[in-house]
Amino acid sequence: FFDRFLNMLRIVARSMSTARCRFSTAVGDIFNPTPEHTALRDMLSSFVTNEVDPQAQEHARAEKFNTSLFRKCGELGLLGITVDAEHGGSQMDATAACIVHEELSKSDPGFCLAYLAHSMLFVNNLNFNGSPEQKAKYLPDACSGAKIGGMCMSEPGSGTDVLSMRTTARSDGADWILNGSKMWITNGYINGELGDVFLVYAKTGPLEDTRDISMFIVEKGMPGFALGQQIRDKCGMRASGTAELVFDNVRVPKENMVGPRGKAVVCMMRNLEIERMVLAAMSVGIAARCVDVMKRYSVERKTFGKPISTYGQIQRHLAESYAKYMAGRSYMYKVSNEMDLNKAGQRLDTDGVKLFCTTMGKEVADSAIQVLGGYGYIGDYHVERLWRDSKLLEIGGGTLESQHKNMTREIVAGL
Repeated sequence: FFDRFLNMLRIVARSMSTARCRFSTAVGDIFNPTPEHTALRDMLSSFVTNEVDPQAQEHARAEKFNTSLFRKCGELGLLGITVDAEHGGSQMDATAACIVHEELSKSDPGFCLAYLAHSMLFVNNLNFNGSPEQKAKYLPDACSGAKIGGMCMSEPGSGTDVLSMRTTARSDGADWILNGSKMWITNGYINGELGDVFLVYAKTGPLEDTRDISMFIVEKGMPGFALGQQIRDKCGMRASGTAELVFDNVRVPKENMVGPRGKAVVCMMRNLEIERMVLAAMSVGIAARCVDVMKRYSVERKTFGKPISTYGQIQRHLAESYAKYMAGRSYMYKVSNEMDLNKAGQRLDTDGVKLFCTTMGKEVADSAIQVLGGYGYIGDYHVERLWRDSKLLEIGGGTLESQHKNMTREIVAGL
């Protein structure tokens, strides 16, 4: 299976090596605009059924990240899905990234969240913003799964108001000295240990200057870089590690600054656009699994001698859930097919997709629990875990309230 999948990805990388194309939704299937996307989805479906689904419940209950499964993703080329082939990636596009997140989240959104933090927040970010030397040094191990990465943006006192961050970087000879702390960092710890490598945003000017922000590569083992709180007993996404990371006079070589000094806000905003798309894709995957579970259950479960799918109360849940799911899925892939990962300025619809899809996924999971009744409230049918996982998607990558603000600003601009 893995050899077939790996060969498929090599073919995909060769066929798309000239450019990350933007596809018209008028050509082919909006959800699978090319044969390569179809092949990717088909192989992922088999991988999820055979490898991801059987372990999902166990690792969520244990609050443990499945590192061996993660490294299988590396063997299959998934960890560098948008990365240039020369650095070990599959050199695909935003639609391919959405396909991966949708399919993984049908079974294990917690694992997928850790995958997202690594493949999008670290790997994709560095691929589009790093220097040739930085990419050559860090991306091969990140694409193979030898190193697990993440990104540090939020702080204990700055979430949606991220530009008010207080982590600082001070120039000192051949180094930058970082001080501060970051909070809610996915892959901040991996089964009790500090993650391997992170992209860290910090102020390189006065704290009151909200634009003088730079990005740095910080590695485990740098003196002063430490694991703070390990966040446990989360509502959902328990198969991924969330932590506070502390920077106490951490010396970072000058060559570890990513991009020009004070210009990281553009990098941040551009990467937030693909982050919001794949978070939406996770919600679409959750909704797809929940629709499938409640569909099957409603046919098999009988009351008063008839399948419950014959009752209007259940039909409302099924019909409305399917309509919401298809509306969100269609919106998401319409936007992903038009995305250019190398450009910023796609905020309106990337925010719109996240705004609609994340709430949609939660509502569909809630309907699934309602249709299953008591069985939906226990772990056997998975929907209670998917319901708990779905809530984070309305918060992470920018809250729904920040989407309202961002979208309104774009909608009324120029009036």
